[in-house]
Amino acid sequence: MPRRAAARSKPGATPDYVRALEQQLSRYLPRQQIARVRRAYEVGAAAHAGQTRQTGEPYITHPVAVAGILAELRLDAETIIAAILHDTLEDTELTREAMGAEFGMPVVELVEGVTKLDKVRFRSRQEADAESFRKMLLAMARDLRVILIKLADRLHNMRTLGAKETQSRRRIARETLEIYAPIAQRLGMNRFKAELQDLGFRALYPDRHRVISARIKAMLGNRREAMTRIEEALHVRLTADKLRHRIVSRIKSPWSIYDKMRAEQKSLAQVMDVYGFRIVLDSVPHCYQALGSVHGLYKPLDGRFKDFIAIPKANGYQSLHTVLFGPFGAPIEIQIRTEDMDAIADRGVAAHWAYKTAAAPANSAQSRAREWLSGLVDQESDTHSSIEFIENVKVDLFPDEVYLFTPKGKILSLPRNATALDFAYFVHTDVGNHAVAARADKKLIPLRAPLSSGQTVEIVTAASAAPSPQWLDWVVSGRARTAIRHHLKRLQHEDAVEFGHRMLDRAFTALGTSLEAVPTAVLEHYLAEQKYKRFEELLADIALGNRVADTEAQALLLAHGDHPHAARVASGEKILINGSERGVLTFANCCHPAPGDDIMGYLSAGKGIVVHRLECPNVPELRKAPERCIEMGWAADVQGDYRVELRIDVANKPGVLAQVAAAIAEASSNIENVEYKERDTETATLLFTIEIANRKHLADVIRHVRRLHVVNTVRRYPL
Repeated sequence: MPRRAAARSKPGATPDYVRALEQQLSRYLPRQQIARVRRAYEVGAAAHAGQTRQTGEPYITHPVAVAGILAELRLDAETIIAAILHDTLEDTELTREAMGAEFGMPVVELVEGVTKLDKVRFRSRQEADAESFRKMLLAMARDLRVILIKLADRLHNMRTLGAKETQSRRRIARETLEIYAPIAQRLGMNRFKAELQDLGFRALYPDRHRVISARIKAMLGNRREAMTRIEEALHVRLTADKLRHRIVSRIKSPWSIYDKMRAEQKSLAQVMDVYGFRIVLDSVPHCYQALGSVHGLYKPLDGRFKDFIAIPKANGYQSLHTVLFGPFGAPIEIQIRTEDMDAIADRGVAAHWAYKTAAAPANSAQSRAREWLSGLVDQESDTHSSIEFIENVKVDLFPDEVYLFTPKGKILSLPRNATALDFAYFVHTDVGNHAVAARADKKLIPLRAPLSSGQTVEIVTAASAAPSPQWLDWVVSGRARTAIRHHLKRLQHEDAVEFGHRMLDRAFTALGTSLEAVPTAVLEHYLAEQKYKRFEELLADIALGNRVADTEAQALLLAHGDHPHAARVASGEKILINGSERGVLTFANCCHPAPGDDIMGYLSAGKGIVVHRLECPNVPELRKAPERCIEMGWAADVQGDYRVELRIDVANKPGVLAQVAAAIAEASSNIENVEYKERDTETATLLFTIEIANRKHLADVIRHVRRLHVVNTVRRYPL
């Protein structure tokens, strides 16, 4: 945020930084476009007059520097103009109408896409940041130039971060590492990503950055001769094979070394004990020929070859990667690519920039970026919370991917550790919602099974299948998580309406009347007073514990003119659970009720009805709020699986756990979790969380376990 200086700056000669920008632009823009950029500077300088940065410089130096970063990428005049004006709508008196009249509405839309939502009031800084980011992503989906301006803005802010206070510096650095550097990588802009990561790392962990940087410098000095000899050997071999090429030695950045140390639990020496080179050639066939040449020079390591030319990364990156046994005892990492691929690897969506709204994307990075952004827009429409949306986006920004094939040969890239269920949602939301199993390379696998690059995956669906809350534990991608949550919320609403109706009917019965006794006009007037658009919203709120059915029934009768207590009668009617209400019912973890148990319900605001066993130790406390307690029971034909816990005392011998697990499986029960509660040299206590259909099924499981000679006692837990 700019600061207001004590006095306005006086107009004078053109500053050096503006002349430098114009010189940059003259290399690729016509004179009339440069004149428009100069006019944008004049308007921006006048709008920001008197404002300074925390460094003490005139504020206009920042947007001009942002424009300079974009000029290095040879972006069009509209983008450069929007960069110069990107803070004016937010921080100055310049209006969108005035900006549009002089520079056109495309420039206004770009500036608005970058502008934060500072004028809107939010409950927290986190919510404000999330909503601003959500707005920017949607603008970026309409026009990729929005994110290019934002990345350049963030890069210049990171370059000048030293003027900020420590707390602000750390917050901005963390946001850069978690959001902006991954976005740059997702868009293939590796040069931006590397600098953002390095600046973020230096600001967040200055001591670690200093130590690793010093080690890199020292190691480069010690290894320069070895690297020169390897580079010469590569050059001689490629020249002998008549391959025109250039070789670039690659040096890992402090952040990439630190990140690899954390991810792979390696020491600094282990991570740095590698030589890296990039070979750039003039055509794809020559890339594969060069691969054969280097494999003939040094032996390749088994399983370390990756072909990102045939199967590009999700951000459009293409290259051949191989690792060789080096002559100095350390492995040699080689990247082989064409000049065009090298430009896209470096600048991603900004490479060969030729922006036309209706034109096909100019390069593979732009094409894939627009696919990704299109998917984000679909996710956004199904996600009501900005914080939830940004968390889903963060998941999809992780750089590592697995590459999978559909049965028809289409390639899909998914986040690392993606499961078969993630794959189903990447094929289509309907495929995900009805998935029951999968085949990976023609072998049947469960939906929660993780997938590996190169597998051909086929999803098995069934019309009756539907998402369950457990599915959220089986997926890693934001796309799948959003689709599952959207489906569950819709189910929860439908279940809540139906269940709320049953609760309200029961409340009216207890008052000796019925809902039908309330005239439609009275009901509609009451709903309007309570700010409900539809009766279903009131019913859902009753089921979710936000309203109490008894209170609502009395209020409706009072609105009709009847005294609610005049005809009050005892109602022994229970609300019965049939197993289809999972969207609105929660089964308490403190007592794990199952069909056949004596139960009650407790209305918990926002959570709906929490079902407890009557012998649960928490019930006496719950009974202190009788208006929230609901008499409940089980329907005769109740369906579904219910979680219970078994406490099993066993002899502490090898293989005991496997024997008990096998006995539970023989009784047709799924095991969700197992843990040791107590253990000594003679005995052990195991706590199994299992799924059962009813108490008869539970008794059958207990019988199977008791037959084992290693089992001393088995009982339901808690008692």
